[in-house]
Amino acid sequence: MSHTQTAARLLEDAGETFAAEAGITLDDKPAPLYRLLVLTVLLSSRVQARLGTRACAELVDSDLGTPDKMRAATHQQVHDALDRAKFLSKDQTADALIDGAALVADRWSGDLRRMRAEADGDADRLGELLREVPRLGPVGADIFLREVQAVWPEFRPHLDGKATDGARAVGLPTDPDTLAGLVDEGDLARFAAALVRAALDDEVAERVSA
Repeated sequence: MSHTQTAARLLEDAGETFAAEAGITLDDKPAPLYRLLVLTVLLSSRVQARLGTRACAELVDSDLGTPDKMRAATHQQVHDALDRAKFLSKDQTADALIDGAALVADRWSGDLRRMRAEADGDADRLGELLREVPRLGPVGADIFLREVQAVWPEFRPHLDGKATDGARAVGLPTDPDTLAGLVDEGDLARFAAALVRAALDDEVAERVSA
């Protein structure tokens, strides 16, 4: 099987973005971008990805899907939503989400497109800005960049170390530019998510490599 065929098989098997799994229809608009940021904070914790996506969906269902709503929520409201999703580290995460919402509201007027403009196409600068968000470090910045490249094309391709770990698991090249050339540009966010799933889940890697 050629590398192109393996990439296509991986996309078909595991090519759902984590945003889509969390019920986020990602678009270059304030609400879905903020929800992606919330998801990123949740996925940055040492929990299973499914717990993070489920917790994000629960927060949105609980009317906590905008910076203003999250900022106005009590610690207990956010904690309870995380608890319903069986999320771990509820106390610290609830505080971080409320503080992060205040940061987004104050620093970027609740609109992460202003963060995009501030980064001006520089992925390193965007990573620095993202790391200002509570409980969001380098791993979280990479998660956000992998997903947001679906709607912010100036940050393509973003295939970080976790994605290249997945490439290695299914026998694909690990050079990011070479990897990116195996799929259509518009599929890069889905491809990145699929590669991460291959890195995290041996069953995905085995199915694709079979």
